[in-house]
Amino acid sequence: MLFRQLEYFVALARERHFARAAAACYVSQPALSEAIRKLERELGVPLVRRGHAFEGLTPEGERLVLWARRILADRDALEQEVLALQTGLTGALRIGVIPAASGTVALLTDPFCAAHPLVRVRIETSLRSRDIVERIRRFELDAGIVYGHGVEFDGLARTPLYEERHVLLAGTDLLAGRAESITWTEALEMPMCLLHKGMRGRQIIDDALATRGLVATPQLETDSVLALLAHVRTGRWACVVPQPWLHTVPAPAGVRVLALDDPAVTARIVLVTQDADPGSVLARALTATARTAGIDDTLTRGSA
Repeated sequence: MLFRQLEYFVALARERHFARAAAACYVSQPALSEAIRKLERELGVPLVRRGHAFEGLTPEGERLVLWARRILADRDALEQEVLALQTGLTGALRIGVIPAASGTVALLTDPFCAAHPLVRVRIETSLRSRDIVERIRRFELDAGIVYGHGVEFDGLARTPLYEERHVLLAGTDLLAGRAESITWTEALEMPMCLLHKGMRGRQIIDDALATRGLVATPQLETDSVLALLAHVRTGRWACVVPQPWLHTVPAPAGVRVLALDDPAVTARIVLVTQDADPGSVLARALTATARTAGIDDTLTRGSA
């Protein structure tokens, strides 16, 4: 059995198409197909359901592709460990980030890159927590920045990064006479634009409101942070966003930021990696950076 055979098998499981898998591995389709057939003969079980085209993995294939991914990940981790001993950390680190953390991820990756200048970092945003966790389990990502609840984390390590608190943004005219905070009951009387239902950031808001018997029925919903801010900028709308977003994208001119109370809406953001020993040297280094970067303190000072 060769690593190359496992690479072809994992690529086919990922692409679900022989030609695309072959292109991803930079080989011809016949070469990829023959290597997988040879792997099947060596293992003594069928891995792929074949017809006129790829029809999926067999039950045996679905089980064994997990082992193939783990073996390849351990091989990569071994190579990275050797290189780290010889020349310091090198290689590529793949991080998945939920949209809510796309504006704060630099507080982690900047000090990491400064400490490890030979490491290349690839960040994928616009991913849901559940998708990031699944891709970490499939060894397609090395780490993820996700919400710390609402997802199954068995077999994964979590490192707290910061707590986000939601705040109200609205034009000064809408908030005339208001102090520095506002209740949700008062906020929901305003012309409101919020994230779409189904997005995790919106679900956090709806769940918190449900504890007080309140329901948000915004006239306008969007999946874009910029769209929320653009509407608030007109002076005729209010929106609710996590305070850390304003670390990167300040509130528009003429817009006030008020704390939301009764209930306060908060969520914990965490770094997730494989819980393996020794595991990936790059993931361990990222975790070490997360523990010393002081992200929560930075965001707290910025909101003061």
